[in-house]
Amino acid sequence: MDTSTSKEVKKEEINMEVSEMKQEKLCLVKSFVEEQDPTSKEHDDQVFKRILLHRKMNVEEASELFLNYLKWRKSFVPNGWISETEIPNQLSHEKLFLQGFDKKGRPIAVLFFGRHFPIKGKDAHAEFKRFLVYSLDKLCARCVL
Repeated sequence: MDTSTSKEVKKEEINMEVSEMKQEKLCLVKSFVEEQDPTSKEHDDQVFKRILLHRKMNVEEASELFLNYLKWRKSFVPNGWISETEIPNQLSHEKLFLQGFDKKGRPIAVLFFGRHFPIKGKDAHAEFKRFLVYSLDKLCARCVL
């Protein structure tokens, strides 16, 4: 066996070990989170992988982050989605449009910052936050995984 072939074999073995370790950590995070909050079963492995990578493969921190996300999501979006009737002022400005897909199939959003006019009122800031979550949810729903 020549040296280039043996190096490739070693790289493949290392890659397999790394992927097995990632899969093991993914299973640990999922089992811990599902034990704490059974509603987390609705989320796919990609979400858990993103959070694990964000926390540099630290299982404890990733689990805590995901549980905090679920807690926030339940309090901020109790119905599971934000209705257009909750954000009428933000929608009337027509500041965000979903415009098809790029060459790789990812959705394109066009945002007109010049159309963002702060609304006066006690719930204006909360409505804007809801609009952002509504928009991101719509964008993510169009993603093909």
